[in-house]
Amino acid sequence: MTEFVTSADGTRIAYDVEGSGPPVILIGGAMQFRGFDPVTVEMAHLLAGHGFTVVNYDRRGRGESPADAPITLAQTIDDLRALTDALTEGADDAVALFGNSSGGSIALAAAAAGLPVSRLVFFEVPLDEESGTEGAEYLAGLRERIAAGDRAGTIEFYMEDMPREWLDGAKQSPAWQLMLDIAPSLEPDAESLAWTQSAPRAELCRSITAPTLALVGEETLPTMTSAAVSVVASMPNAQTRTIPAANHSWEPRTMALTIAEFLVD
Repeated sequence: MTEFVTSADGTRIAYDVEGSGPPVILIGGAMQFRGFDPVTVEMAHLLAGHGFTVVNYDRRGRGESPADAPITLAQTIDDLRALTDALTEGADDAVALFGNSSGGSIALAAAAAGLPVSRLVFFEVPLDEESGTEGAEYLAGLRERIAAGDRAGTIEFYMEDMPREWLDGAKQSPAWQLMLDIAPSLEPDAESLAWTQSAPRAELCRSITAPTLALVGEETLPTMTSAAVSVVASMPNAQTRTIPAANHSWEPRTMALTIAEFLVD
């Protein structure tokens, strides 16, 4: 059954919670939400079976968490604080975070902003070079299209560096309308990626002392591996690991087991 928590500005955030044990919040990437992402739904179920309380939620502006644009990274972090308070009954207890793709950069930004995090796991965060300007330029272009109400243009811009067949396939699929519906919610993804270039990463991440695991697939782009190495080098208690995965996607059972083993290590 869907549950709801109210964020700082009154927005209702929908989530599913399953299992019993140390709390883990799953942060989806660019196009992910519960009704559109059966892979994460299955992984949440399997992870709960390993002895964790697992929250899989609809990010602001997606699924059952409707919100008007603009949707910001600060609001997204407020939503995570509300979920954390609900899981810990308002105490200062920490939660573990798993961030997929750009959900990983959101997780990093949330931890750096002081969200109480016990452990942090992320998979293939698509970062550009440290201290570059690509992220800020990309964010500006995305915001321009969102402000103009150009949802198709927003999706096309967001996917411009991805294989063209991915965009063409999306436009021909039943999922295209859902992607248009959530287009404004892509802003925090781009904003979090730009944040990772806003200062030296050692400076941005030095307050993140929680044990951190950066995952990459066996078959991936070289930039994903170099991004993971860059982030881990900037943190005091982090490591990288390669798992069986390909094409920026993973298998639910493998990911659930990988997260569970790290969280109890």
